[in-house]
Amino acid sequence: MSPAELGIELAYLAATALFILALIWMSTPKTARRGVRAGEVGMLLAIAGTLLHQEIVDYRWIAIALVLGTVLGIPLGMVQMTAVPQRTALSHAFGALCVTLVGTAEFYLQAPAVPPLTMAVLALEVILGSLTFTGSLMAAGKLQEVLPQRPITYQGQNFVNLGLLALAIALAAWLVLDPSKTWLFPAIILIPLVFGVLMIVPIGGADMPTVISLLNSYAGLSAAAMGFVLDSKLLIVAGALDGASGFILSVNMARAMNRSFTNVLFGAFGQEQAAATGDRTARPVKSATAEEAAAILAAANAVVIVPGYGMAVAQAQHKVRELHDALTRRGVHVTFGIHPVAGRMPGHMNVLLAEADIPYDKLLDLEEINGDLSQTDVALIIGANDVTNPSARDDPASPIYGMPILEVDKARTVMVIKRGMSPGFAGIDNPLYYLDRTLMLFGDARSFVSAIVHELPD
Repeated sequence: MSPAELGIELAYLAATALFILALIWMSTPKTARRGVRAGEVGMLLAIAGTLLHQEIVDYRWIAIALVLGTVLGIPLGMVQMTAVPQRTALSHAFGALCVTLVGTAEFYLQAPAVPPLTMAVLALEVILGSLTFTGSLMAAGKLQEVLPQRPITYQGQNFVNLGLLALAIALAAWLVLDPSKTWLFPAIILIPLVFGVLMIVPIGGADMPTVISLLNSYAGLSAAAMGFVLDSKLLIVAGALDGASGFILSVNMARAMNRSFTNVLFGAFGQEQAAATGDRTARPVKSATAEEAAAILAAANAVVIVPGYGMAVAQAQHKVRELHDALTRRGVHVTFGIHPVAGRMPGHMNVLLAEADIPYDKLLDLEEINGDLSQTDVALIIGANDVTNPSARDDPASPIYGMPILEVDKARTVMVIKRGMSPGFAGIDNPLYYLDRTLMLFGDARSFVSAIVHELPD
């Protein structure tokens, strides 16, 4: 082994170890920053090792790609925190497109004499890459609200979708048996591209966190397949880590909603609920001003703040930190109740509150916080809807029945900051808003929280 080859292997070995450590460290907020840095260093070593390969005869195209990637990547990385979910979906799309293009190039370089096992992995690579590419673009469009968030369904939709996927797999199997049929290869790219679109169309906004993590898993598995084709052990390991972690996260997200994968992917969550919203009649609610809310909060001993996507949209996390600090100075015990599917991607609320430097030990998940809510003086809900809906616990006829919720209705006083009475992603009314103990604080979350802080008595 030459010194250059030894250097490459050592760089890959170190990168592999750092990728594994990055996942371990990112599993807890206290070491998450260290995990991110480890992943970055690992990727730098992986790229450096790859550039040392003797097979590279011309670095000009690589240099052009690095410049273009930097020019495009910096603006994508500078998005506001509210746009992180759709930016994440775009990252999945770009990675999947890369996998598909590399797989296509490898097929035509080796065709028609492609070994059966290599052909099978190539087919898996391009099928997963293609459907992840268009699926991620559709998810990004729904998250950005340039596409309808409600499920779009028609009779026999699942049959059509699964039929397309089965057709792509059948054509791939034909190619494995006879790689000389090169005219079939474009079909196993185009059909999954269509399938990726149709896969996301019937999925509503409430399921986007699970879909994002599942697409992440698909992107990782396709990258692992690409590593096998390119004989890259590092790429196999990195793709497998990505695919496995994304799948495990998807399982946990589905459990958090008391849903199954088949229900998420094929249940068109939101269709029935949207139809039910037409029967809502006006019901009286109690509202309060910022001054009244401030007086109630100042008199409380224990306050639980429940953030939701409304906080993200209003970019109110820093004002929430000001409210936390102001109440804490007055001796009020303040904690945060975090639902795992609040927002539009896994950990969305944790990321926003961490950006505002909320102490990690104040962020409690629903299993930890639910037992304390009956002894809580005030539950302050900021832009959260479905994750606080008691129908999920009490109404067997509700479409979200069985989904674990933050049981804020058990608090002595409930205050809800909300722009209006519109439903959440699930499209159903929330009985919480009509309880005698509930006060509606109508307005923009950032402005209203700022007004509460201003009105807190000295």
